[in-house]
Amino acid sequence: MGDVKGFLKHDRRGVSYRPVSERVSDYLHVQESSPEEIVQVQASRCMDCGIPFCNNGCPLGNIIPDFNDLVYRGRWQDALERLHSTNNFPEFTGMVCPAPCEQACVLGINRDPVTIKQVEWEIVTRGWDEGWIKPIKPGRRTGRRVAVVGSGPAGLSAAQQLNRVGHQVTVFEKNDRIGGLLRYGIPDFKLEKWVIDRRVQQMREEGVIFKTGINVGLELNAMDVRSDFDAVLLAIGSEQPRDLPVEGRTLEGVHFAMDYLVQQNRRLAGDSIPASNELTARGKHVVILGGGDTGSDCIGTAHRQGAASVTSLELLPRPPEGRHASEPWPLAQKMFFNISSSHAEGGDREYAVQTSHLSGEEGAVRKLHAVRLQFENDSLERPQFETMREVQGSAFDLPADLVLLAMGFLHPIHEGVVEKLGLTLDERRNVQANCENFVTSQPGVFAAGDCRRGQSLVVWAQWEGREAARAVDIYLMGESSLQSRTFTP
Repeated sequence: MGDVKGFLKHDRRGVSYRPVSERVSDYLHVQESSPEEIVQVQASRCMDCGIPFCNNGCPLGNIIPDFNDLVYRGRWQDALERLHSTNNFPEFTGMVCPAPCEQACVLGINRDPVTIKQVEWEIVTRGWDEGWIKPIKPGRRTGRRVAVVGSGPAGLSAAQQLNRVGHQVTVFEKNDRIGGLLRYGIPDFKLEKWVIDRRVQQMREEGVIFKTGINVGLELNAMDVRSDFDAVLLAIGSEQPRDLPVEGRTLEGVHFAMDYLVQQNRRLAGDSIPASNELTARGKHVVILGGGDTGSDCIGTAHRQGAASVTSLELLPRPPEGRHASEPWPLAQKMFFNISSSHAEGGDREYAVQTSHLSGEEGAVRKLHAVRLQFENDSLERPQFETMREVQGSAFDLPADLVLLAMGFLHPIHEGVVEKLGLTLDERRNVQANCENFVTSQPGVFAAGDCRRGQSLVVWAQWEGREAARAVDIYLMGESSLQSRTFTP
């Protein structure tokens, strides 16, 4: 390491954000870039720790100590090359990943961890600014054709990898624009869409073919795709949302969170939204059920649309600040109190609350009725769901003109390509395929990303896409030069 005492001399300086009063008036990136000298100082905090647990904490296996050291030394182009060796799209993870690498940082045992995610973003940003990121065309073509169904992070990673080893790759996307969850599931204030567009353009120039507005299995015969291509890789995500089976669910104004977020992203892209179908929080009391990333995205969007109030409800108790006893270092943290940029913009957050029913007037929702819950903890102080019980006399109401269901996703949509290809499902109704060869019950058909593993993170989707690409390459050629990051997920 360039400065072996950097972690002793410098404190963590985390990501900076635009002022709340400014950013809630637009949909531009809330995250700000940092000056070069600050980034280099932060990179110098990376310790000569011997065993870099950050490398294992990152699903992609990013070689984090190396690119931190290169940034500290001012060798930015070398840092970019090292980062790209394991990560096709560092700007996606550098902007929206929850950074499990930082949770595994050795420095994080007793001090604030290295700002790995921010360093990653600054490396790739500089790479684009300096013109270092260019199309990488394959030296030869194999004559094999691969169809990738779905253009989210898993599909894009797989497509780029497969194209670079010489296969002709066609990406089919059911929506009118490429990007999947990145395009329509994540708000612009977290990921502006030009960030996706420039990568798509790079891939076009590398030779990847993109076909939009085609839902394989519905608009296009799935068996024809299978017969026309040497291999098919499904990366269709996990889009079946968890519903709320209570009285009043069918009232006007109760919607799945993704319907709400997608519409806003389309509006920002210039699409015309019919007034009869418009979903907006303007002037409304908004209640969001679910405290995860999707719920957070709804909070930020509702603020920007001018909501009268925003309240977020979570079924489980409020998690602790810092590490929970059941998740010691270097494990990834799932039970911790998170304050996202959207949470910092305002609104109320309630925990251990269950919706009992919804009520309204003239067919439209006006109130959410709820009760407070109690849980018993296990020996590690984890709340046990099966012990959940209502607190007597705790019923309360909230004004609610717009109720958004952000309670997670169950499994991929089966109608279409999954059903038409007759694919076997696992016990959670995801497409059955292991994480070694990613092959489904149909030879030559592979699955990667959320449709295989269930709802997860962008960084896991990219790992699955890269690993599945290697499996497809081996299936087609008998061997593969593509790098593998093999471990037990």
